[in-house]
Amino acid sequence: MTDVQAALRDAAQRLASVSDTPRLDAELLMAHALDVERQALLLDPTRFAVPEGFAALIERRLASEPIAYIVGYRDFWTIRLTVGPGMLIPRPDSETLIEAAIDHFEAVAPRRILDLGTGPGTLLLAALSQWPDAHGLGIDESEKAIAYAEDNAHDLDMELRASFRLGDWAKGLNGQFDLILCNPPYIGDTEKLMPDVADHEPSGALFAGPDGLDDYRRIIPDLPRLLAPDGVAILEIGATQHISVRKLAEAAGFKVACHQDLGGRDRALLLTRA
Repeated sequence: MTDVQAALRDAAQRLASVSDTPRLDAELLMAHALDVERQALLLDPTRFAVPEGFAALIERRLASEPIAYIVGYRDFWTIRLTVGPGMLIPRPDSETLIEAAIDHFEAVAPRRILDLGTGPGTLLLAALSQWPDAHGLGIDESEKAIAYAEDNAHDLDMELRASFRLGDWAKGLNGQFDLILCNPPYIGDTEKLMPDVADHEPSGALFAGPDGLDDYRRIIPDLPRLLAPDGVAILEIGATQHISVRKLAEAAGFKVACHQDLGGRDRALLLTRA
């Protein structure tokens, strides 16, 4: 066993106390310390010696700092997004919204896309990577998020197709969109989170009142005027919120369908005109 392999094994054992994916975390941190892609590391670990900075990265992870903040990026869908402190970290579950959109549009691509609560540009830039002729707008209340989103659009050569602005959800926004994407806060105020989330990610992007529905109550009634006649709005939901959010959507005049994530949990509600 090489030094790198031994270091990865030891790090994974230590990280098991703070992570559900300790081996993956160790590999990502080793690759980051070596300034190589994880795939290159796994293909031939014997090429490398353990870098001096690896131990410090492990200590940061043991203190519950998110991997994405340590390495400075998160891969999402087909793109890599720069992220950092103060940003909601993109999660694989949110890819369900892009999968649901692809299923909905099939051969007819959306042309104009809106991402409410865009964060570092997550859903908008993923959708634009899927539909190269589309243009889109991302809205967020955080200046820091908008700065990250604009940088990510530039890095992905999408700055001519993606624009971003500060906003309070869709307040004051005009026009209609073929595809509206939204991953709002949906965690109840008293729910407990893992330390790497609770102590590091922005609470305003996580919590939404006692039942986690406060932002849905604001967003959904504003969607009918923004959605194109044959368009779809796709909202991420918590795994137990299907019925509650469906009722809000139906009260606003929408037909509702549900798309599950890879774990079989209700994750995305598709709203279309009734």
